[in-house]
Amino acid sequence: MPVRDQQQIERLALSYTEAWCSHDAGRVADHYAPGGMIAINGGEPAGIAEVAHSFVAAFPDIEVSMDELVFKDDSVEYHWTFTGTSADTGKRVRISGCEDWTIGADGLIVESLGHYDQAEYDRQLQHGVGASG
Repeated sequence: MPVRDQQQIERLALSYTEAWCSHDAGRVADHYAPGGMIAINGGEPAGIAEVAHSFVAAFPDIEVSMDELVFKDDSVEYHWTFTGTSADTGKRVRISGCEDWTIGADGLIVESLGHYDQAEYDRQLQHGVGASG
């Protein structure tokens, strides 16, 4: 991947992170090509606007930090940590994960395969971050 492309993707990743922190699902979706999809933990692909809206609704104070970008031959791994308070349980959640991005010719995300520890996420929703289950 040429350095110029890497710099463009780094800017995309920083902007994507800021968009999540803005709590605006539309801003998150702007980082995806039209029809761009995300699949989380092997689930069915879904439109990013729908997924972003559901996370922002579930965690109104969501904050996302970019931990690392790993450039591969034909994709980019975006490693992140998100924190927020569940609107349903009132418990604080802090989860790290990664998205494996396919970037289109327009420089936007075409497909994202997201991964995080679902069992730990579920535990934190019930007990909060740092609490023993």
